[in-house]
Amino acid sequence: MTYQAGPGGFSTISPFTYEALPTRVLFGSGTRAQVAAEAARLDLSRVLVLHGPPHAGVARQCESELGARYAGTFDGARMHTPVEVTEIALEQVAKQGIDGILAIGGGSTTGLAKAIALRTDLPQIVLPTTYAGSEMTPILGETRDGLKTTLRSLKVLPETVIYDIDLTMDLPAALSGVSGMNAMAHAVEALYARDANPIIQALALQSVRALARALPVISEQPLHREARGDALYGAWLAGICLGTVGMALHHKLCHTLGGTFGLPHAETHAVILPHALAYNAPAIPEVMRQLCEALDVTHDAPAALHAINRKIGAPAGLSALGMASDGISRTVELALANPYWNPRALARDELMQLITDAWRGDAPRSYPGTD
Repeated sequence: MTYQAGPGGFSTISPFTYEALPTRVLFGSGTRAQVAAEAARLDLSRVLVLHGPPHAGVARQCESELGARYAGTFDGARMHTPVEVTEIALEQVAKQGIDGILAIGGGSTTGLAKAIALRTDLPQIVLPTTYAGSEMTPILGETRDGLKTTLRSLKVLPETVIYDIDLTMDLPAALSGVSGMNAMAHAVEALYARDANPIIQALALQSVRALARALPVISEQPLHREARGDALYGAWLAGICLGTVGMALHHKLCHTLGGTFGLPHAETHAVILPHALAYNAPAIPEVMRQLCEALDVTHDAPAALHAINRKIGAPAGLSALGMASDGISRTVELALANPYWNPRALARDELMQLITDAWRGDAPRSYPGTD
């Protein structure tokens, strides 16, 4: 750990490196109205608007407000950012002489904007409508022929992110819950990242507190504005965490499951998170203590996350997402095929237990060494 209590109540801080990312952030209610001003600030004259079907109305408003700066619209973004969709969008970029991107939506739309930026270096303005958090990261996940790959490049980091609480008010309660747990996963894994530092740990714990407080309320009162604000704030902080430090087992498993079996992104994160945290728990006792405090429980943070899943109506398990049982062993093989850092060594038998529990929808188990 880089930060923990020392003698006399003082903090013991190990050497660390923190590198802030240069995205400009606007946060509040009604901030969407700043789109045209941001396009002007970035000196954009031919903006391509990306959006999904649920956000056609907001897209039309933005197109109107952009005025002469608006050049075209693409509404074909798909989950897991298939390369073939990106290639279609790039044809439109070239044909219409696009010099900037406005992305309105969740992770799929943001992913497409990033994929375009990777290949063109076009500036991006992103209006998130979910709690995915990818808008704050220099990370792009793409799918080609059923295989999901991830890369890191500042070329894909959006220039401006506009968080407007108003745009999340009509996000269905069920989707709000799993999208929020997706953000929660970013914050949780940032706490035990190999390159964790006190700044990111503080942001991660604040994110966990905000999301744990807000998500159960939103599930019962979807129009609760304060809870919506907390959830979006927590998601923003989680996105900073995801973009600044490396992730571990949880994200590796979710990328494998999504890219290989086409499972929905946010729902998969919600299902896997308690189990992945339980797996790593024996190796991260101080993080587990901090998480319990942030989740307002005395012990067993994985069980607390599992309980939040139940409160928000998240899918019970991977089987409920359409994954066949023969995918369990396939997932384990893929997870073991490409070595990556994790705070606890990966063991085939225990990974089989983890994925089997997650497939069934069981509560997370305790692994050897867990108190």
